[in-house]
Amino acid sequence: MLFWENERPELGEVHHLMVLCYHLQHPSLYSAEGLAYARGLLADFIERGLSPADVRRRNREQVASGNRSWSVTARPGNQGAYERPIDWTMTAVDIVEGGAEAYCANVRALARTIYEALTQ
Repeated sequence: MLFWENERPELGEVHHLMVLCYHLQHPSLYSAEGLAYARGLLADFIERGLSPADVRRRNREQVASGNRSWSVTARPGNQGAYERPIDWTMTAVDIVEGGAEAYCANVRALARTIYEALTQ
């Protein structure tokens, strides 16, 4: 997928969603606080329609490493996890199988399915 984005820069318009979705489907990559923040980001993008630039402007001070007291990434003894098992209906494999031509649409669909799974 990164190859596609590199070869066709216009596909990078969904890069923020692809990276966020991958990490949300692998919550142990985050700290508990990072996972909560990431879930909020997904809501910002899906529910509120914010752009990455909007989110960066709004959250710049809050997430600056010198200002926050929490780690985004997992640390020993602090790994993100969900309250219940999540049955993902779509994953990165589906994006790859859909091909580069459908990449943006499929990444947006992935983000929507993840948002729905996490808000049920």
